[in-house]
Amino acid sequence: MTLAYLGLGANLGDARQTLKDAVVCLAQHAGLAVLAKSGFYRTAPVDAGGDDYMNAVVAIETSFDALRLLALCHAIEHHFGRERAYRNAPRTLDLDLLLYGESLIDLPELTVPHPRMTQRAFVLVPLVEISPDIEIPGAGRAADLLDAVAGQRIEKVEICQCPIANRVPSS
Repeated sequence: MTLAYLGLGANLGDARQTLKDAVVCLAQHAGLAVLAKSGFYRTAPVDAGGDDYMNAVVAIETSFDALRLLALCHAIEHHFGRERAYRNAPRTLDLDLLLYGESLIDLPELTVPHPRMTQRAFVLVPLVEISPDIEIPGAGRAADLLDAVAGQRIEKVEICQCPIANRVPSS
């Protein structure tokens, strides 16, 4: 089994619900176990137009090799209506393979660690949330890279929007 990290993002439709559903979909696959999920974060699109994104990171343990895991991610994206009309197009769901164990992978169809993950607050902040001491092969400790993305807008979103959910009952 290999410990891997996936980045999740969406900015079309009910993005928050799509991310929740995508985590459930991942967890239902034999050969894959979801170990941790970050909170959800609202972020501005990077190098793209469209609505704000909802983003999260999940830690998984998998028996799949990296290319099979990538194929599963693409199949799940397709299931959720992902279209690849053009580079950085708005999307119903984006699943990125961020890290695959300690592997350095450089193939035409897959680069791991994800080549832009160290430049994106929407990846680093939720990654550090679920794995504070994680090392990114070739880049160092993820927490040490947060200062470089501090200027990017990122806002943690509360899951429960119910106004009474966080009230303490009066005695």
